[in-house]
Amino acid sequence: MSGTQAGRFFVHGDWACAEGALAAGCRFYAAYPITPATEIAERLAVRLPQVGGKFVQFEDEIGAIASVIGASYSGQKAMTATSGPGISLMLENIGLAVMTEAPCVVVNVMRGGPSTGQPTGGAQGDVMQCRWGTHGDTEIIALAPQSVQEMFDLTIHAFNLSERYRTPVFLMADANIGHLYETLEVPEAKGIEIVDRKKPTGKPADYRAFKADDDLVPPMACFGDGYRLYATGLTHNEKGYPDMSVEGQDRLVRRLCDKIRRDAQRIEMAEEHYTGDCDVLVVAYGITARSALSAVKKAREEGIKAGLLRLVTLWPFPDRRIEELTRGIKGVVVAEMNYGQLVREVERAAMRRVDFLPKLGENPHMPEEILAAIRRAKK
Repeated sequence: MSGTQAGRFFVHGDWACAEGALAAGCRFYAAYPITPATEIAERLAVRLPQVGGKFVQFEDEIGAIASVIGASYSGQKAMTATSGPGISLMLENIGLAVMTEAPCVVVNVMRGGPSTGQPTGGAQGDVMQCRWGTHGDTEIIALAPQSVQEMFDLTIHAFNLSERYRTPVFLMADANIGHLYETLEVPEAKGIEIVDRKKPTGKPADYRAFKADDDLVPPMACFGDGYRLYATGLTHNEKGYPDMSVEGQDRLVRRLCDKIRRDAQRIEMAEEHYTGDCDVLVVAYGITARSALSAVKKAREEGIKAGLLRLVTLWPFPDRRIEELTRGIKGVVVAEMNYGQLVREVERAAMRRVDFLPKLGENPHMPEEILAAIRRAKK
């Protein structure tokens, strides 16, 4: 049976994420229940056996992410989903996935924190955690859907990025999108772009597990492919064996970071509305961007030249584009469901203070709140 069924459906975001994973070729899901991401696991518990995949519930989030790495090295496209406290537990092994270059997808359906916080309340408070949560120098890819359709589309894209760059990729969905019901259009399988990891083509005797091609990404042999393979979280050489030298650390970490940094502009995705002539730029993402677009349109009706930059890729962060869009304009407004996270990145890229509109609690911004901030910023 094919991964998913084409057609038009009325579903919620978590359901769409699960179906997107199947369409991307995911055949292993590691589960540990947590609100508001549990519906992804519930859907895949039913669907994966139907397509020959494996669904396993683990004793905790640590076991779940560890098994995802193992499944990836066994040749499977693998995923897990959780929320803030679960991400906190997964971060050490996410660093292991970065170091061993294990492609996988981690979905974070964000809820209010810190600690147990608001299990059923939406938030956008984990965007810095996913970027800087692991120790050491890393580059992270993270996507932020704003609709049920994008929960499907960006899950597929997250898998494609993870396979292309051999790295874990985050899907950062706020709970409001995860539990939102909307129409989902699922295309025929032939209309979906699927990327698979590069495989070695040389003789097994010549294989070096971490010898990169010109794109800085090594072809990936998996356990059982007939290649000699050794993977460790320690700094390692091209064979995968530990290398504690200064040169070894410098060479490996630079490559792990540069394979993403060098392609940052290719990876970055954003949606722009009315940015060609704007005097006030609004920056938003996720559920907040929907209200922001309504506010920008209302501002335009009032004669205020407002524009919206809706971030699809949170990491890598689009520094260059923000610098271009904010050059010489009257004001910048950043709306987030937190008390200040990506606003600092916007300020850094724009090299100016911005009007920050935080929102704490489960209710997203109302368009009128963002419109009021636009009016203040234009003065």
